[in-house]
Amino acid sequence: MALQFHPLTPDRIPDLATLFDQGGDPKWCWCAWFRVRGRDWTNATAAANRELLETVAGEQDHAPGLVAYEDDMVVGWVSLGPREDYERLAFSKALAPLDDRAVWSIVCFVVGRKSRGHGVAAALLDAAINYARANGATTLEAYPVDIADGTRIPSANAFHGTLGMFERAGFKVVARRKGSPNATPRPIVRKAIRPRNAPARPNARTTLSKE
Repeated sequence: MALQFHPLTPDRIPDLATLFDQGGDPKWCWCAWFRVRGRDWTNATAAANRELLETVAGEQDHAPGLVAYEDDMVVGWVSLGPREDYERLAFSKALAPLDDRAVWSIVCFVVGRKSRGHGVAAALLDAAINYARANGATTLEAYPVDIADGTRIPSANAFHGTLGMFERAGFKVVARRKGSPNATPRPIVRKAIRPRNAPARPNARTTLSKE
């Protein structure tokens, strides 16, 4: 697949809607879940969540994520940014900060129904690493699901990305935590990156390509 990756800006929200409107949690969530503590299906709407992401895309000096295109069709999305962008992480028992290091978090992937199984998520991860590096990040952190035993899980449960995918990209497990006594331990992975010799925060409209 020949993919292009564009940082999300307000003018790309309608494009992203064509992906999220395919159904499942993204249709409601619009990647708002981690941004606001306490927001759920009982006190928020899809329209409100979309408005939140559009506002963030227009106000921050870095994009809230990258949109993947194949030709003119949106096929994927990855949400990333400085950890403090995601309020819910600060209050999570399993995903609370490990230390006071400045990290960028990668929290969510969405791949179009017809594009799954073609390496889109892995390509999005590579693009996310490059985008974080270009914006001055030195450490990336993520919270993947561990399916090392080969168990197949519903795609809706893999929105964090898989541990194997992150390990192939050079991430290392730095902790495993439980959200509750009976929960399965969740891996937390990190990757150290070296910023490019470029302005710390390039224009958010920069396009990244991958063939």
